[in-house]
Amino acid sequence: MKKSDVPQDKSNLESASFKELCYAVDENGDYTTANSTGWDPKTIALNNTIDDINNRIKKARYLVLNEKISPIEYYMELHKMDINILSSYVGMWTWRVKRHFKPSVFKKLSRKQLKKYATIFEISVKKLKDIEYEN
Repeated sequence: MKKSDVPQDKSNLESASFKELCYAVDENGDYTTANSTGWDPKTIALNNTIDDINNRIKKARYLVLNEKISPIEYYMELHKMDINILSSYVGMWTWRVKRHFKPSVFKKLSRKQLKKYATIFEISVKKLKDIEYEN
């Protein structure tokens, strides 16, 4: 596409003062770079993804408050992690972290294990254990 045709549609990139770097052809026919604030198809996909993430966070919070899952799973969602990323950050096997998602197992975790999770999520152990008042 020509440099003058690089999309400048409204998107989340624009509101956050970010620009996406694209390759385009200049007036001499040479490849060059151009900044774009986004384009509609990408904006729609990005908004759908953000909505999905927010829904997973709300669902996880609800499940924690109803003692179906542990706060670890909620904070994992809140920090946009998956089980593999969280496992690598805390230095534990994936199956072990999954076990910690169970409220009964979570309640038995040592202070040291809780501190590992709290450090990764950049919160206190107290906040990790009680999300009732978290927004």
